[in-house]
Amino acid sequence: MKLNRRSLLKAAGLATGVVVSGGLPALASGIEPDNKKGKKLALKVAHITDVHIREGDNAAERFKKCLKQIIDKHKPDFFLNGGDSINDASYDNVTYEQVIKQWGIWDECTTVLDKYELHSCIGNHDPWWKAPSKEDEMYGKNYVVKRLKIPHRYYSFRKKNWHFIVLDGNNSKISLDQEQFDWLKKELEQLPASTPTLLMSHYPILGTTQVLVGGGHSDCKQLKDLFFKHHDKVRVCLSGHNHLSDQTRYNDVLYCCNGAMSGFWWGKGDAESAGPGYYLETPPGYAMLNLYEDGTVENEYFPHTY
Repeated sequence: MKLNRRSLLKAAGLATGVVVSGGLPALASGIEPDNKKGKKLALKVAHITDVHIREGDNAAERFKKCLKQIIDKHKPDFFLNGGDSINDASYDNVTYEQVIKQWGIWDECTTVLDKYELHSCIGNHDPWWKAPSKEDEMYGKNYVVKRLKIPHRYYSFRKKNWHFIVLDGNNSKISLDQEQFDWLKKELEQLPASTPTLLMSHYPILGTTQVLVGGGHSDCKQLKDLFFKHHDKVRVCLSGHNHLSDQTRYNDVLYCCNGAMSGFWWGKGDAESAGPGYYLETPPGYAMLNLYEDGTVENEYFPHTY
């Protein structure tokens, strides 16, 4: 993102007792109500992203309340986590103790999800690049893979008749490295025809938010071309990173940038915030997805009040 993150984090650190009030109504896209008739729901999936968990501002307790709200209100089948799980390990001055502390808070908070599968991707603030050496076990993305308990920095899995692909855009100019792109190409080619597929990346691939604040995939045209080749399969692409809510449909693919659980990094906001805790016009929140057996999808963004 083309933002002064240091200033934002500093502002967030000064904020206390934030409660979002008068949030925007839930934002939905996908199936019109009249078209739902006869469709069979396959999965209900919760998408959380940009939690940026940290000490201060009662962030941990607020995050746990959000998770409990999702479980009690929506009863999802499982959770997708879009990255930036911890507040930050990527800045030059972050210490070993800070990294360990943030991941410890993450672990404690996600005990709320012990009965649920949590499939995560790596955000740009998750890896610690200033470890003592590249050989240190805590250096870079491999340590994040371990802490998030995911099989690899990119991977796939299957639920019901839906296929899920989790990407790692934390490479040169926000893109897939060649190894990963070749894997993705093969992954889509090997899927049976018309297999509904959801992709999740930390960064938006297409949409409005990167026009406003940057932070999108630089290889978006290459990915768009690949998705069009497999237009009978690719249905929806989820992202976070920009802390903004945006839904864009292009070539029958729904691109959803689903805000941020932390909103304005758990802080009050700034002069451009439309409300307490908002980043620009987007309040803190999460998304719920209804995935149907016929490959259609609904994505709805829910502001939270914690």
